[in-house]
Amino acid sequence: MAERSTGLPSQRQVIELLDGEFARAGYDIEDVVVDTAARPPRIAVVADRDGGLDLDAVAELSRLAAELLDALDTPPYLLEVTSPGVDRPLTDVKHFRRARGRLAQLTLADGTTLTGRIGQIGDGTVGVVVREAKKNLTVRDIALDTIVKAVVQVEFSPPSPRELELAGVSGEDAST
Repeated sequence: MAERSTGLPSQRQVIELLDGEFARAGYDIEDVVVDTAARPPRIAVVADRDGGLDLDAVAELSRLAAELLDALDTPPYLLEVTSPGVDRPLTDVKHFRRARGRLAQLTLADGTTLTGRIGQIGDGTVGVVVREAKKNLTVRDIALDTIVKAVVQVEFSPPSPRELELAGVSGEDAST
């Protein structure tokens, strides 16, 4: 391992060090940022899983990451373990699966945009619950490879039970 002036591991090294243990615990590492310019230097690990992260999971993953990183004899650093933000683009099938029941804005390859609730994931498609004319709800199956951008939207009021039903989400699932 080449010496670096900061003594902190690289992004690749952090991923290699943590990935196996996080996976055994049921979590995916979505991103790692090693910020050596910050004072103190910062290592941020973004993790996710189906069902998301709760505070207990963040605490456990933080403890696990700190143990593994400290074994490298790193200089002082600030460790942050977090979940992806609501504004993270949905770029992978697992992102759409984890966003099921959430409202998202999608931009399609033909330039059209639509806003709808993410539903069931099928063979290369995602069901999106949209409001048609006269406020009728319908499910449109959209090919994942035609979605060029998808971002979860912040909601200030709960969706209707019918909308959740069409998205294949029960009321309990929607609260996670």
